[in-house]
Amino acid sequence: MTTAYINAISTAVPEHDVHDDFVAYADSTFTLRRKQLLFRRMADRAQISHRWSAFPSIASFYGDDPNAVDTQARMQEFERAAPGLAVRAVDGLGLGDAAADITHLIVLTCTGFYTPGIDFEIMKQCGVPTTAERTQVGFMGCFAGINGLKLAHHIVRSEPAAKVLVVSVELCSLHMQQTDDLETMLSFLVFGDGAAAVLVTAESTGLAMDSFQALMIEDSRDLITWRIGGMGFDMVLSGKVPGSLSRALDETTMKTVLSGAETSSIDLWAVHPGGRSILDAVEGALHLDADALTSSRHVLENYGNMSSATVLFVLADMLERGDTGSGCAMAFGPGLTAETMLFHAA
Repeated sequence: MTTAYINAISTAVPEHDVHDDFVAYADSTFTLRRKQLLFRRMADRAQISHRWSAFPSIASFYGDDPNAVDTQARMQEFERAAPGLAVRAVDGLGLGDAAADITHLIVLTCTGFYTPGIDFEIMKQCGVPTTAERTQVGFMGCFAGINGLKLAHHIVRSEPAAKVLVVSVELCSLHMQQTDDLETMLSFLVFGDGAAAVLVTAESTGLAMDSFQALMIEDSRDLITWRIGGMGFDMVLSGKVPGSLSRALDETTMKTVLSGAETSSIDLWAVHPGGRSILDAVEGALHLDADALTSSRHVLENYGNMSSATVLFVLADMLERGDTGSGCAMAFGPGLTAETMLFHAA
Protein backbone atom coordinates (compact mmCIF):
# COMPACT_ATOMS: atom_id res chain seq x y z
CA MET A 1 0.00 0.00 0.00
CA THR A 2 1.31 3.44 -0.97
CA THR A 3 2.32 5.74 1.89
CA ALA A 4 1.49 9.44 1.72
CA TYR A 5 4.13 11.91 2.96
CA ILE A 6 4.00 15.50 4.10
CA ASN A 7 6.95 16.67 2.02
CA ALA A 8 6.91 20.32 3.03
CA ILE A 9 4.86 22.91 4.95
CA SER A 10 4.99 26.67 4.50
CA THR A 11 3.28 29.14 6.83
CA ALA A 12 2.29 32.80 6.58
CA VAL A 13 0.70 35.39 8.85
CA PRO A 14 -0.42 38.99 8.24
CA GLU A 15 1.94 41.80 9.16
CA HIS A 16 -0.08 43.29 12.01
CA ASP A 17 0.56 42.06 15.56
CA VAL A 18 -2.64 42.90 17.47
CA HIS A 19 -2.31 40.89 20.66
CA ASP A 20 -1.41 43.78 22.96
CA ASP A 21 -3.95 46.02 21.21
CA PHE A 22 -6.71 43.50 21.88
CA VAL A 23 -5.72 43.01 25.52
CA ALA A 24 -5.92 46.77 26.06
CA TYR A 25 -9.25 46.97 24.24
CA ALA A 26 -10.80 44.05 26.10
CA ASP A 27 -9.61 45.42 29.42
CA SER A 28 -11.56 48.63 28.76
CA THR A 29 -14.85 46.84 28.00
CA PHE A 30 -15.46 45.48 31.49
CA THR A 31 -17.59 47.64 33.75
CA LEU A 32 -17.02 45.46 36.82
CA ARG A 33 -13.59 45.83 38.39
CA ARG A 34 -13.63 42.15 39.41
CA LYS A 35 -14.00 41.00 35.80
CA GLN A 36 -11.33 43.41 34.64
CA LEU A 37 -8.80 42.14 37.16
CA LEU A 38 -9.62 38.50 36.35
CA PHE A 39 -9.23 39.13 32.62
CA ARG A 40 -5.85 40.79 33.18
CA ARG A 41 -4.67 37.84 35.25
CA MET A 42 -5.83 35.33 32.63
CA ALA A 43 -4.21 37.35 29.83
CA ASP A 44 -0.92 37.35 31.71
CA ARG A 45 -1.13 33.57 32.16
CA ALA A 46 -2.18 32.78 28.57
CA GLN A 47 1.42 32.33 27.37
CA ILE A 48 0.64 34.28 24.20
CA SER A 49 2.94 37.10 23.12
CA HIS A 50 1.86 37.66 19.51
CA ARG A 51 -1.26 37.24 17.40
CA TRP A 52 -1.48 38.48 13.85
CA SER A 53 -4.39 40.12 12.05
CA ALA A 54 -5.38 41.18 8.55
CA PHE A 55 -6.07 44.69 9.85
CA PRO A 56 -3.70 46.98 11.81
CA SER A 57 -5.74 47.40 15.00
CA ILE A 58 -9.11 46.70 16.57
CA ALA A 59 -10.30 50.26 15.88
CA SER A 60 -9.09 50.29 12.27
CA PHE A 61 -11.66 47.66 11.31
CA TYR A 62 -14.29 47.69 14.03
CA GLY A 63 -14.32 51.39 14.90
CA ASP A 64 -15.90 52.21 18.26
CA ASP A 65 -18.42 49.37 18.16
CA PRO A 66 -17.55 45.89 16.86
CA ASN A 67 -21.21 44.93 17.14
CA ALA A 68 -22.06 47.47 14.44
CA VAL A 69 -19.96 45.56 11.87
CA ASP A 70 -22.25 43.03 10.26
CA THR A 71 -21.42 39.65 8.75
CA GLN A 72 -21.50 41.02 5.19
CA ALA A 73 -18.78 43.57 5.99
CA ARG A 74 -16.68 40.90 7.66
CA MET A 75 -17.01 38.60 4.64
CA GLN A 76 -15.98 41.43 2.33
CA GLU A 77 -12.82 41.82 4.41
CA PHE A 78 -12.24 38.08 4.20
CA GLU A 79 -12.50 38.22 0.41
CA ARG A 80 -10.03 41.11 0.36
CA ALA A 81 -7.40 39.64 2.68
CA ALA A 82 -7.61 35.85 2.66
CA PRO A 83 -6.47 35.13 -0.93
CA GLY A 84 -3.22 37.05 -0.60
CA LEU A 85 -2.37 35.30 2.66
CA ALA A 86 -3.08 31.89 1.11
CA VAL A 87 -0.93 32.72 -1.92
CA ARG A 88 1.94 33.78 0.36
CA ALA A 89 1.78 30.42 2.11
CA VAL A 90 1.83 28.53 -1.20
CA ASP A 91 4.67 30.65 -2.55
CA GLY A 92 6.65 29.76 0.55
CA LEU A 93 6.80 26.15 -0.62
CA GLY A 94 9.03 27.28 -3.51
CA LEU A 95 7.31 25.00 -6.00
CA GLY A 96 8.36 27.02 -9.06
CA ASP A 97 7.62 25.13 -12.27
CA ALA A 98 6.58 22.10 -10.18
CA ALA A 99 3.34 23.92 -9.34
CA ALA A 100 2.14 22.80 -12.77
CA ASP A 101 2.35 19.19 -11.53
CA ILE A 102 -0.22 19.68 -8.75
CA THR A 103 -3.12 17.29 -9.36
CA HIS A 104 -5.35 18.10 -6.36
CA LEU A 105 -6.01 21.31 -4.45
CA ILE A 106 -7.68 21.21 -1.03
CA VAL A 107 -8.64 24.47 0.69
CA LEU A 108 -9.52 24.55 4.40
CA THR A 109 -11.32 27.45 6.04
CA CYS A 110 -14.04 28.07 8.59
CA THR A 111 -13.78 31.84 9.01
CA GLY A 112 -15.04 33.09 5.64
CA PHE A 113 -16.70 32.10 2.41
CA TYR A 114 -17.16 33.46 -1.10
CA THR A 115 -17.03 32.01 -4.60
CA PRO A 116 -15.26 31.93 -7.01
CA GLY A 117 -12.98 31.53 -4.04
CA ILE A 118 -9.47 31.13 -2.72
CA ASP A 119 -8.84 28.05 -4.87
CA PHE A 120 -9.28 30.17 -8.01
CA GLU A 121 -6.76 32.74 -6.75
CA ILE A 122 -4.23 30.00 -5.97
CA MET A 123 -4.57 28.61 -9.49
CA LYS A 124 -4.29 32.06 -11.01
CA GLN A 125 -1.34 33.36 -9.00
CA CYS A 126 0.66 30.25 -8.08
CA GLY A 127 0.76 28.32 -11.33
CA VAL A 128 -1.49 25.47 -10.17
CA PRO A 129 -3.26 24.09 -13.28
CA THR A 130 -6.97 24.73 -13.69
CA THR A 131 -7.35 20.99 -14.32
CA ALA A 132 -6.45 20.23 -10.69
CA GLU A 133 -9.26 18.56 -8.74
CA ARG A 134 -10.50 21.06 -6.16
CA THR A 135 -12.12 20.43 -2.78
CA GLN A 136 -13.03 22.83 0.03
CA VAL A 137 -13.27 21.62 3.61
CA GLY A 138 -15.42 24.28 5.24
CA PHE A 139 -16.70 25.19 8.68
CA MET A 140 -15.31 22.16 10.51
CA GLY A 141 -13.34 24.27 12.98
CA CYS A 142 -9.92 23.85 14.52
CA PHE A 143 -9.52 20.13 13.80
CA ALA A 144 -9.95 20.61 10.03
CA GLY A 145 -6.18 20.73 9.54
CA ILE A 146 -6.12 17.02 10.31
CA ASN A 147 -9.13 16.42 8.05
CA GLY A 148 -7.32 18.09 5.15
CA LEU A 149 -4.27 15.89 5.67
CA LYS A 150 -6.52 12.83 5.92
CA LEU A 151 -8.15 13.66 2.59
CA ALA A 152 -4.72 14.15 0.96
CA HIS A 153 -3.59 10.85 2.50
CA HIS A 154 -6.51 8.99 0.92
CA ILE A 155 -5.96 10.64 -2.47
CA VAL A 156 -2.27 9.66 -2.63
CA ARG A 157 -2.97 6.12 -1.44
CA SER A 158 -5.55 5.68 -4.21
CA GLU A 159 -3.55 7.61 -6.84
CA PRO A 160 0.19 7.16 -6.12
CA ALA A 161 1.20 9.69 -8.78
CA ALA A 162 -0.97 12.44 -7.21
CA LYS A 163 0.60 15.64 -5.94
CA VAL A 164 -1.77 17.23 -3.45
CA LEU A 165 -1.63 20.83 -2.27
CA VAL A 166 -3.46 21.46 1.01
CA VAL A 167 -4.00 25.12 1.92
CA SER A 168 -5.54 26.34 5.17
CA VAL A 169 -6.35 30.03 5.59
CA GLU A 170 -8.15 31.47 8.60
CA LEU A 171 -8.95 35.06 9.56
CA CYS A 172 -10.23 34.52 13.08
CA SER A 173 -9.85 38.19 13.99
CA LEU A 174 -12.84 39.00 11.74
CA HIS A 175 -15.26 37.58 14.28
CA MET A 176 -14.68 39.59 17.42
CA GLN A 177 -17.70 41.01 19.22
CA GLN A 178 -18.08 43.47 22.06
CA THR A 179 -19.35 41.96 25.30
CA ASP A 180 -18.69 42.06 29.02
CA ASP A 181 -19.06 38.28 29.25
CA LEU A 182 -15.73 37.16 30.63
CA GLU A 183 -15.68 33.67 29.09
CA THR A 184 -16.43 35.07 25.63
CA MET A 185 -13.70 37.71 25.85
CA LEU A 186 -11.23 35.09 27.05
CA SER A 187 -12.04 33.01 23.96
CA PHE A 188 -11.27 36.03 21.74
CA LEU A 189 -7.96 36.36 23.60
CA VAL A 190 -6.45 33.29 21.93
CA PHE A 191 -7.44 33.60 18.26
CA GLY A 192 -5.32 35.02 15.43
CA ASP A 193 -4.98 34.88 11.64
CA GLY A 194 -2.73 32.59 9.64
CA ALA A 195 -2.32 30.33 6.62
CA ALA A 196 -0.40 27.14 5.91
CA ALA A 197 0.33 25.27 2.67
CA VAL A 198 1.26 21.58 2.64
CA LEU A 199 2.61 19.44 -0.19
CA VAL A 200 1.56 15.79 0.08
CA THR A 201 2.89 13.13 -2.31
CA ALA A 202 4.17 9.55 -2.32
CA GLU A 203 7.78 10.82 -2.34
CA SER A 204 9.41 9.50 0.83
CA THR A 205 10.63 12.73 2.38
CA GLY A 206 9.28 14.65 5.36
CA LEU A 207 6.62 13.08 7.56
CA ALA A 208 4.94 9.78 6.66
CA MET A 209 1.25 9.70 7.53
CA ASP A 210 0.45 6.32 9.08
CA SER A 211 -3.16 6.36 10.30
CA PHE A 212 -6.02 8.56 11.47
CA GLN A 213 -8.56 8.24 14.27
CA ALA A 214 -11.51 10.46 15.21
CA LEU A 215 -12.66 10.75 18.82
CA MET A 216 -16.03 12.25 19.76
CA ILE A 217 -16.37 12.97 23.47
CA GLU A 218 -19.73 12.11 24.98
CA ASP A 219 -21.94 14.80 26.54
CA SER A 220 -19.75 17.61 25.22
CA ARG A 221 -21.65 18.78 22.13
CA ASP A 222 -22.23 22.31 23.43
CA LEU A 223 -18.71 22.98 24.75
CA ILE A 224 -17.40 24.23 21.39
CA THR A 225 -19.84 25.58 18.82
CA TRP A 226 -19.48 27.75 15.72
CA ARG A 227 -22.51 29.39 14.11
CA ILE A 228 -23.10 32.17 11.59
CA GLY A 229 -24.68 35.19 13.23
CA GLY A 230 -25.59 38.70 12.19
CA MET A 231 -22.38 40.16 13.63
CA GLY A 232 -19.93 37.63 12.21
CA PHE A 233 -19.58 34.02 13.30
CA ASP A 234 -20.56 33.23 16.90
CA MET A 235 -18.05 31.18 18.87
CA VAL A 236 -18.72 29.32 22.09
CA LEU A 237 -15.56 28.02 23.74
CA SER A 238 -16.44 26.73 27.17
CA GLY A 239 -14.02 26.78 30.06
CA LYS A 240 -15.03 23.15 30.62
CA VAL A 241 -13.14 21.99 27.49
CA PRO A 242 -9.77 21.27 29.18
CA GLY A 243 -11.40 19.14 31.88
CA SER A 244 -13.44 17.20 29.33
CA LEU A 245 -10.33 16.50 27.24
CA SER A 246 -8.35 15.45 30.29
CA ARG A 247 -11.01 12.92 31.28
CA ALA A 248 -11.47 11.65 27.72
CA LEU A 249 -7.78 11.00 27.01
CA ASP A 250 -7.60 8.02 29.32
CA GLU A 251 -5.51 4.90 28.84
CA THR A 252 -8.24 2.98 27.01
CA THR A 253 -8.91 5.83 24.57
CA MET A 254 -5.23 6.36 23.88
CA LYS A 255 -4.77 2.66 23.11
CA THR A 256 -7.33 3.14 20.33
CA VAL A 257 -5.78 6.40 19.10
CA LEU A 258 -2.28 4.90 19.10
CA SER A 259 -3.34 1.63 17.44
CA GLY A 260 -2.49 -0.34 20.56
CA ALA A 261 0.85 1.32 21.25
CA GLU A 262 1.83 2.85 24.59
CA THR A 263 1.92 6.62 25.03
CA SER A 264 5.58 6.30 25.99
CA SER A 265 6.38 4.98 22.48
CA ILE A 266 5.52 8.34 20.88
CA ASP A 267 8.48 10.66 20.38
CA LEU A 268 6.68 13.67 18.88
CA TRP A 269 3.42 15.28 20.01
CA ALA A 270 1.89 17.78 17.58
CA VAL A 271 -1.00 18.99 19.73
CA HIS A 272 -3.27 21.80 18.55
CA PRO A 273 -2.64 24.70 20.95
CA GLY A 274 -6.23 25.81 21.47
CA GLY A 275 -4.97 27.64 24.55
CA ARG A 276 -2.57 27.13 27.42
CA SER A 277 -5.17 25.24 29.46
CA ILE A 278 -5.72 22.83 26.54
CA LEU A 279 -2.02 22.02 26.32
CA ASP A 280 -1.73 21.68 30.09
CA ALA A 281 -4.71 19.30 30.13
CA VAL A 282 -3.24 17.08 27.38
CA GLU A 283 0.20 17.11 28.97
CA GLY A 284 -1.24 16.09 32.32
CA ALA A 285 -3.64 13.45 30.99
CA LEU A 286 -0.92 11.73 28.95
CA HIS A 287 1.81 12.19 31.61
CA LEU A 288 4.12 13.84 29.08
CA ASP A 289 7.55 15.28 29.79
CA ALA A 290 7.73 19.03 30.26
CA ASP A 291 9.33 19.53 26.84
CA ALA A 292 7.02 17.19 24.90
CA LEU A 293 4.82 20.03 23.68
CA THR A 294 7.63 22.45 22.82
CA SER A 295 6.44 23.01 19.24
CA SER A 296 2.81 23.46 20.32
CA ARG A 297 3.75 26.00 22.99
CA HIS A 298 6.02 27.83 20.56
CA VAL A 299 3.13 28.23 18.11
CA LEU A 300 0.75 29.34 20.86
CA GLU A 301 3.18 31.98 22.10
CA ASN A 302 3.99 33.43 18.70
CA TYR A 303 0.72 33.05 16.78
CA GLY A 304 -2.13 32.05 19.10
CA ASN A 305 -4.89 29.76 17.86
CA MET A 306 -5.43 30.08 14.08
CA SER A 307 -8.17 27.46 13.88
CA SER A 308 -7.49 24.82 11.18
CA ALA A 309 -4.04 26.20 10.31
CA THR A 310 -2.65 25.83 13.82
CA VAL A 311 -1.76 22.14 13.92
CA LEU A 312 -0.09 22.60 10.52
CA PHE A 313 2.08 25.33 12.08
CA VAL A 314 3.05 22.84 14.79
CA LEU A 315 4.01 20.19 12.24
CA ALA A 316 5.94 22.83 10.27
CA ASP A 317 7.93 23.69 13.40
CA MET A 318 8.82 20.03 13.83
CA LEU A 319 9.97 19.78 10.23
CA GLU A 320 12.07 22.91 10.62
CA ARG A 321 13.65 21.60 13.82
CA GLY A 322 14.46 18.30 12.12
CA ASP A 323 12.64 16.28 14.77
CA THR A 324 12.78 12.51 14.29
CA GLY A 325 10.85 9.50 15.50
CA SER A 326 7.22 8.47 15.73
CA GLY A 327 4.54 11.08 16.27
CA CYS A 328 0.93 11.75 17.13
CA ALA A 329 -0.92 14.87 15.99
CA MET A 330 -4.13 15.98 17.71
CA ALA A 331 -6.54 18.81 16.99
CA PHE A 332 -9.75 19.64 18.82
CA GLY A 333 -12.93 21.36 17.72
CA PRO A 334 -16.73 21.48 17.70
CA GLY A 335 -18.50 18.42 18.91
CA LEU A 336 -16.36 18.15 21.18
CA THR A 337 -14.21 16.23 18.69
CA ALA A 338 -10.56 15.26 18.56
CA GLU A 339 -9.03 14.34 15.21
CA THR A 340 -5.73 12.48 15.48
CA MET A 341 -2.99 11.36 13.10
CA LEU A 342 -0.10 8.96 13.68
CA PHE A 343 3.04 9.77 11.67
CA HIS A 344 6.76 9.21 11.61
CA ALA A 345 9.72 11.13 10.27
CA ALA A 346 10.86 9.65 6.96
